[in-house]
Amino acid sequence: MASDLLIESQGQGERGIERVSLIAGVPKETFPNERRVAVTPGAFDKMAKLGASLLVETGAGAAAGFPDEEYKAKGARIVSRDELFAGAGVILCVRALGSNPVGGRDDLPRLRLGQVVIGFADPLTSVAECEDTARTGATLFSMELVPRITRARVMDALSSMATVAGYEAVLIAARTSPRMFPMLMTAAGTIAPARVFVLGVGVAGLQAIATAKRLGAVVSAYDVRSAAKEQAESVGAKFVTLDVGGSAEGSGGYAKAMDEAFYRRQRELMTAVLREQDVVITTAAVPGRKAPLLITAEMVRAMRPGSVIVDMAAERGGNCESTRPGETVSIGGVVVAGPLNLPSESPYHASQMYAKNITAFLQHLAPKGDFAWNPEEEIVRETMVTCDGKVVHPRVAAQPAGVA
Repeated sequence: MASDLLIESQGQGERGIERVSLIAGVPKETFPNERRVAVTPGAFDKMAKLGASLLVETGAGAAAGFPDEEYKAKGARIVSRDELFAGAGVILCVRALGSNPVGGRDDLPRLRLGQVVIGFADPLTSVAECEDTARTGATLFSMELVPRITRARVMDALSSMATVAGYEAVLIAARTSPRMFPMLMTAAGTIAPARVFVLGVGVAGLQAIATAKRLGAVVSAYDVRSAAKEQAESVGAKFVTLDVGGSAEGSGGYAKAMDEAFYRRQRELMTAVLREQDVVITTAAVPGRKAPLLITAEMVRAMRPGSVIVDMAAERGGNCESTRPGETVSIGGVVVAGPLNLPSESPYHASQMYAKNITAFLQHLAPKGDFAWNPEEEIVRETMVTCDGKVVHPRVAAQPAGVA
């Protein structure tokens, strides 16, 4: 209901402190096979302390294991999609338009001036969608852009979802490999453990290492960032050192993009390592860019038949040249899996983690029950994509429309 939405701006023609009444809406996700929900019933207690009224679309949490009755028990109203968008001042979602190009576009007519949308929006590669959102007058905050600073750790949804993805990638590898992972001493002889190689030791890579170790594999790892060696070893992996020349240490805990000569040298040295592996899991991705090519088709053909590659960067084009996003293919007996949306494979716990991230972010924007943000404060500045009818994030605005 439009009368429930109050907007006050300070300053003339400039973005100032914004205040909007806190009626939160949790829609059902419309992206194909998306099973997560933005807010779980357990997260409502914190939101209630803000004095928030809660609207939940019918069946929003069902695919993640949270029925409507659990939301009702927490005081939420179960409503239709149209009622939710009409009545909520803030929409809390997993996928906003940029990361949900079809279903998200259907919701554009439902957005209105001053409404706030918080969710994953893939803004660095979905500039046109951000511009379309801006034209509705809605203010969009993108969870991908939460800065990796100490006080924002509880809001870091990318890290939360990477944790789930790393776990799921290893399960795919274990199911796909013709080998068992652990060493077994049996009456029929000793079964050697599988050898798992993890490329990229970020949050997803660390979780992949830990999960493979729990399953009994012998794990090794590689990363272009020097700081990753200690991290990989702390969860049980042997760190592989390649003399590629130069460091790819980027800001905010990410690896930075390097030139093709760097990656060519890396691939040459890595070919010998891959020949010894039963499973390879690739995790390398740079936000807003195509994933770097780490494994060529020639390198795949050099691996032993029966080996498995799980390319966690498939959604960004893949780290492996043979990857087909969303498919599992066999190349000369080597299986290459390109899974998409891995966090949705464990929707119950992925939703719990994301709900904590997004409610913490909401508390940051509305610490006393009403939205009151300063656009120059670091977390707000880094995550606000649209406001006052235009794209305001400099990195997004600098991208050409239609960038992929």
